[in-house]
This record gives sequence, C-alpha cells and structure tokens, in this order.
Amino acid sequence: MKRALFTIPLSLILIGVIVTSFVLMGIKPSSSNISQAQKLAEYSKPAVVRILGYSVVGWQFNNPNDPEVDAILSQLNYQSVVGGSGSGAIISSDGYVVTNAHVVEAAQMEDEDIANAAFDQLVTIMADYFQVDYETAYEYMLTYTQYTQIQKVIKVILPGGDILDGEVKSYGAPVNEGKDVAVLKIEGKNLPTLKLGNSDNIQNQDNIWVSGYPAAADSDLLSPDSSLVSSMNAGQISAIDKKTEQGSPVIQINAAATHGNSGGPVINENGEIIGLLTFRGDTVNGQEVQGFNFSVPVNTVKEFTNQAGAKNTSSSTDKLYKEGLELYWGGYYKNALEKFEAVQRLYPNHSEIKKFITNSEQRAGDSKTLWSDYKTIFYIVDGVSALLIILLLVFTFVIKPKNRTVPVPAAAPQAPPPIPENTIPDLNNDGKIDVQDILLALQEQQKKQQKKDEE
Repeated sequence: MKRALFTIPLSLILIGVIVTSFVLMGIKPSSSNISQAQKLAEYSKPAVVRILGYSVVGWQFNNPNDPEVDAILSQLNYQSVVGGSGSGAIISSDGYVVTNAHVVEAAQMEDEDIANAAFDQLVTIMADYFQVDYETAYEYMLTYTQYTQIQKVIKVILPGGDILDGEVKSYGAPVNEGKDVAVLKIEGKNLPTLKLGNSDNIQNQDNIWVSGYPAAADSDLLSPDSSLVSSMNAGQISAIDKKTEQGSPVIQINAAATHGNSGGPVINENGEIIGLLTFRGDTVNGQEVQGFNFSVPVNTVKEFTNQAGAKNTSSSTDKLYKEGLELYWGGYYKNALEKFEAVQRLYPNHSEIKKFITNSEQRAGDSKTLWSDYKTIFYIVDGVSALLIILLLVFTFVIKPKNRTVPVPAAAPQAPPPIPENTIPDLNNDGKIDVQDILLALQEQQKKQQKKDEE
C-alpha cells in the first residue's frame, strides 16, 4: 500500500480545507457588546414620530372704537390655535401611524366646540392683558367678536425632518370618554416601522421602554433639529389589570413620561409595541409625580388598526438597517457601509443613516473580513477538494496494481555429451583417436549387425 502513504495525508489536507471553509462561512457578526436597551433605541428611533393636532380659528373684531383690543388681535394675526402635540409610531411601510385619540382631538371636534375652545382662550388673553375678571372680558368679546373660519390640521413630523399631512382613518375617544386610540395615514413608502406585539402576554415587572417627544425635553437652549430626536426612558410594568372609568383596560408603568409623550409607543424587550402611553397619574400638591403612568394595551390598538385596514408590515428599509447595525456593532464596517448605503438609496430621509454611513467610512480601515461574502469561491474550492478526495480514495483502494511476470532465462543449449575417453580404439593405428577411428568403428558395427541379420 505504498500509494496510501501519499494519498491519505493529501486527502486529510483537503478535508481540512473543506472544514475550514465551513467554519469561516459560519462566523456571524456578534453584537454581544451592545446592550439590549441600546439596540432597541437604535431600532425604534426611525419609526417614532411627533404629531401635531390642532385647529386654527380666524376672528373678526367689530368695534372700530377700541383700537387696543384690535391691536392685540392684530398681533395674534386675528387667529387662535387650539390643540397640542404628542407622539406616535409608524406601523406599516406605506404610512399607517398609531397614536392617542386625544392627541388629534382638536382636529376631530365639531366646529362649534372648536370655536368655543378658541374663544375661551381669546377671552383669557384679554382678561390677563387688561387685568379684568374673566366674566367681564367674556361679555365684551362675545359682543364684538365672531369667528370667520376654522382650519383643522394634523401634521406628522418624521425623525428625518419630513413634515407630512396626516389623515385620520380610525378614531376612538379622548381619555375618560372611550378608548384613547387613533390611526392616521401619511403618504410614504419604504418607511421605518415598529412591530405590534401582544399585550395578553405581558407580565407584571416586565422591562419596558417608553419612546416619544416629551415636552419636558424641549428647551430654548437646544438646537432646532434637537426637536426631531425622540427620547427613550426605561421602566417596568407596574400593574396589568387596571381599567378606566369607562371600563377600557390600561397598563400601569413606572417609566418617566410627561405631556408630549402621549401616543408614544411602549416597547418590550423584543422591540415590539405592547401599548401607547395615554395619561399620567394625578398631581400631588400641583406637581407631577413620575413613575405612575398608563398606556393603552396594544390589543386595543389593534382593534383600530383593523378598522383602518392597516397592515402591520415591516419594510426593506427595516431589514437592511438592522442588518447594517449588526454588522456595524460586530466590527464589519465595510459590509455595514454597503447596507447603510442601500438604506439611503431606498429611503433617503432615514433619520439615522447619515451618521452610520459617516462612522462606517471612518472605521473602514479597521473592518473585519466577513467570510460569508466569499461563499461562491468556498463552494467551488470545496467541490474540487471533494472530487480530488474521491479520486484519491479510488486510486488507493479500488484500482489494484497489475502483477508483473518475471521472465525466466532460457536454458543454454546442451552440448553433446563428451565422448568418453578410450571408448573407441585406435583402429588405424596412427597413434591418435580421431574421426577415422570413428568411421572404422561404425563400419565394424554395421558388419556385425549384417552378419547377425543373416543368421
């Protein structure tokens, strides 16, 4: 088996090549150095939006003899704005957004109710300015003022800076009137999204995170673009069995939140929405007390998404973005850059993508090698190696060497036996035994035979 001394080691080397290729292809980026909270923050930020729901009421003042009041109305551009802001989350790649009903209430009210709320606001301004009681200001403004028009507005501000019109597709009722849920629709495609979870599966003390745009985080000291950055606060579920006076279920949480957070998603450890923040606990001595906040369960939210015909579908943007983050956190910056650039092509106004593209470019020199990118080459090498192994084994154990016959040397021609010395006498007496003696002996022999035959 001299062949095996060569073929077996070579086969083992080829097997090692195949095993190594599969090991290298199986190496996946590890993001174990990144906390779950940080991952959730990066995953969710692009899909958390700011929502403005308001109505603009136009005024006409009918007392030309009162220039002071007219001057104040002029400063207000003869308008009052009723409404406020809140938060929400995109749940479908084509632009469905979930929030609280009370966030967009001012754009859903009847005109008369809107006008009354705006008039009350106007009277309060006049009473404060002229230092008179509310009733006096009310009677005076009621006599000389009337509203001319009402414009209802819903704006959805995306983290990337886009400001889009929102259309209400399904609507519950504000807090203490019903289920505080609204579903809006904005124009868009390939939008970042969040997944709706199942609030039936939540447990007391589960970890949760509240994301949104709390007014307490707004400040004149911050840059304008800071208003596009959502905040995320951590906490736990405090109670799961509470209800409003109307019987709607709510989840109590202890994560810090304030006005502006309303409608913002409450996210579990899987990055799924398990509720929408709806209201806070009562104040104590006129002060908000943190740690006592409530959210609408996501299964209640689903009732309204179903009414609106909204499908909770993720987008290619989500997939590429998350793949890019995993590569980036694992140190595969060149590969992450390819994913992030693909996101930018698909959805140019993604709020986080420019930052990660810049960071990936700066760290490209330290990028690890992602061997799974070379699968085709590995498969070709593995195929050739496997074929060579088969051929070597066949050559070693199947094909038998032919037995070669060693030729036997031909026997040398036999020399005639030597004539025994002195067997033939010197018949011619010449002193030597030669051919003449043999001939004479033969003749003598013939004569004896002839004589014998005659007898």
